[in-house]
Amino acid sequence: MDRLDELAVFVRIVEEGSLARAASCLRRSPPAVTRALAALEERLGVRLIDRTTRRLAPTEGGRLLYERARGLLGDYEAATLGVRAVPVRGLLRIAAPVQFGRRHVAPIVTGFLDTHADVEIELLLNDRNVDLIDDSIDLAVRIGPLADSGLTAQPVGMLKRLWVASPAYLRRRGTPQTPKDVAGHEAVLGTFRTAQSWTFGASLRGRKVRVAGRFRVDDVETRLQAVLAGRGIGQFLSYQVADELAGGRLVRLLRTFEPPAIPVHLLTKGRTNRAPKVEAFLGFAAKRLQALPVLQAGGGR
Repeated sequence: MDRLDELAVFVRIVEEGSLARAASCLRRSPPAVTRALAALEERLGVRLIDRTTRRLAPTEGGRLLYERARGLLGDYEAATLGVRAVPVRGLLRIAAPVQFGRRHVAPIVTGFLDTHADVEIELLLNDRNVDLIDDSIDLAVRIGPLADSGLTAQPVGMLKRLWVASPAYLRRRGTPQTPKDVAGHEAVLGTFRTAQSWTFGASLRGRKVRVAGRFRVDDVETRLQAVLAGRGIGQFLSYQVADELAGGRLVRLLRTFEPPAIPVHLLTKGRTNRAPKVEAFLGFAAKRLQALPVLQAGGGR
């Protein structure tokens, strides 16, 4: 096995997080992939992968080699691109926040599968920010500011954080005109704490108002149903309540005091060495996400 191929095997092991998955993607036997990794580690005199019975993860030296090898392979890919056809095939692992993934990413995934018969996709819905390398993720949807990292980010839109209530609740309790008024209202909260603060926007320099409510739940959909039922005021991301605002079932409150918009990105592990399947899905998904009304900064009615 030549040394460039040896590096390609190592990069695929890191990205798949599994010798067996790497072997499947490379269309080689698991023993051949294991031998390639062992030969590379022996030649370099350093352990590159930590192995347990459940998962693989790169060591510190392995992460360094992964970044350098990915760039080298990307240069090679760029040099040969255009003189050969590259098929779009294999397994794609995509991560997204739960509710956003259900509503907006899943339809994009099924549309991509309809047009790429040789691709399989695992869509992982989780509200924690996954580690693309440690969790063997090819592409992730990330809502919120990005930490400094070696990941490549493609912006696809903006969201707003909104306060809403049902018309019935507002008829009963009145409509708050300033953030200070919210302290006298019932809040439907998202965490199990006795009290919580909501931070209002730039016009008040990030002023926090302490709120409380008798119903607290850590599930967004359940919290939304409680607000629709008139239990109180709730805070949501704009995409989570877009349909309810459009249909008049919820009323947007304190619009001039909303915090700045929140960015939404598609994250990948590299720019120059993305597999054809990742490159194809990135372009497909970015175009469709950027067209979503809910990712325009206004965030609804």
